[in-house]
Amino acid sequence: MSNKVPFSFIVVIGLMLFALFFGAGNLIFPPMLGQSAGMNIWSANAGFLVTGVGLPLLGVLALGFSGKDDLQSLASRVHPVFGIVFTTVLYLAIGPLFAMPRTGNVSFEIGVKPFLAENSSPVPLLIFTIIFFSITCFFSLNPAKIVEIVGKILTPIKLTFIGILVVVAFIHPIGDFQAPVKNYTVQPFFNGFKEGYLTMDTLASFVFGIIIINAIKEKGAKTKKQILIVCGKAAGIAAIILATIYTALSYMGASSVEKLGLLDNGGTILAKVSEYYFGSYGGILLGLMITIACLTTSVGLVTSCSAFFHKLFPKVPYKTIAISLSIFSAIVANIGLTELIAISVPVLTAIYPLAIVLIFLTFFHSLFKGKAEVYQGSLLLTFIISFFDGLNGAGIQLSSINHFFNAILPMYDVGLGWVIPAIVGGFIGYGISILRVKFRLNHPTRLIKQK
Repeated sequence: MSNKVPFSFIVVIGLMLFALFFGAGNLIFPPMLGQSAGMNIWSANAGFLVTGVGLPLLGVLALGFSGKDDLQSLASRVHPVFGIVFTTVLYLAIGPLFAMPRTGNVSFEIGVKPFLAENSSPVPLLIFTIIFFSITCFFSLNPAKIVEIVGKILTPIKLTFIGILVVVAFIHPIGDFQAPVKNYTVQPFFNGFKEGYLTMDTLASFVFGIIIINAIKEKGAKTKKQILIVCGKAAGIAAIILATIYTALSYMGASSVEKLGLLDNGGTILAKVSEYYFGSYGGILLGLMITIACLTTSVGLVTSCSAFFHKLFPKVPYKTIAISLSIFSAIVANIGLTELIAISVPVLTAIYPLAIVLIFLTFFHSLFKGKAEVYQGSLLLTFIISFFDGLNGAGIQLSSINHFFNAILPMYDVGLGWVIPAIVGGFIGYGISILRVKFRLNHPTRLIKQK
C-alpha cells in the first residue's frame, strides 16, 4: 500500500470529522448565542469558535501527536488507574448516559413534536426513538464503512439542508441586530467561550480522533509525521466548514430578534426562522436537518463507545455491545430532553476542564519530559476547581467556597477559574519530580534496601 494519502481521501476525512462534530447541540447553541449577543455578536462568536471549533480539533491533533492508539493510553500518562477511570467516565458521559440518548431526543423534539398535538402521549417518542436507534445500530454494526457512510453520504445531505437556510438568511436577513442581553452586555468573548462548552465536542474529540487516525493509518500513512500532516489537513477542512456554519447560524439568530423577539432556546429560534422563510415547509426542512445531524453523531458515538467497551471487556462481542448501547440509549431518551440535560450539566462541567488540560499537556509532553508528576499536579488542582463548578451547576451553592475562589482565582465567575490552578499545579508537579530525582541520587542505599 502506498504511503501517500490521496487528497480526495483527506477531503472525505475532513467532511467526516465535520459531520461527527456537528451534532444537534451544535445547531441549537449558535442561534441562541446570536440572539443574546445582539450587536456584540462578532466578539461572542469568536469566543464560541475557540471552544466550539479550536479545542475539539486540537483534541484530535493531540491524539495523533501523542502517538497513542486510544484515550486510555494517553490518559495513563497521568496514572494507569486515572487512565481507566477517566476514559470510562468520558465514554459514559458522551455515550449511553447523555450524548447518545440526546441525539434521539432532540431529533424528536424539533423534527417531530411540533407536528403533534399539545400534551400528546409518550407513545410517539417511544416509536421514534426505536426507529432512530435502529438505524443508528444498523450503521454502527458496520464500523469499517463509517468513513464512506458518514463522509460521502450523510454529510452532503446535511450540508444541503443547512446551506439552504443560512444562505437565505444572509441574502434576506430578518432584521437588524438588537442590543445584547443577559451576560453578553459585558465580556461577550468570554461568555461565547463558555457557551462553546455546551457542544461537548472537546470531550468527543478523543473519541472521534480514534476513528480518524485509524482511517488514516488504513489508507497508508505509517509514521507519526504522516499521520499528523493528514490529520492536520483534514482538521483544517473541518474547521473551515464548522466556523462558517456556526458564524452563519449566529448571524441568523442575531438578525431574528427584531421581528421574532427573544426566544427560549435555539431549537425554537431555528423553527421560527424556518417558518418565517419557508412557511409550513420550514418545519419539514428543519426536522430533516436536525435528524441528519443527530444521526451522524449517534453513529459515531455508538461505534466508538462499542469499540472501547469491547476492548475493556473483550469477551463481550462488539455487535452485542453496539446493540445494547442502542437499546439503552432509546430507553434513556424517553426520559425527556430537559431532565436529561439537567442531569448531565454537573458531570460535564466537572470533567470538561480535565479534557482541555490533558490536550495542552500532551503538546507540552516533551518539554517537561513526560513526567507523571506534572500531569498529576495540573489535573489535580484543575479537578478541585471544576468539581465545585460542577456542584454549582447542580444547584449546590457553597457560598463560602465560591466567595473564596472568586477572591483568589481570576475568571472564576465565568467558569474559567481552573486555568491558573492548572498551570500552578503543573509547575508544582515538575518541582516534586526534581526533588524525587535528587532524593534517589542522594539515598541510593535506602532504595536498594527497600527493594
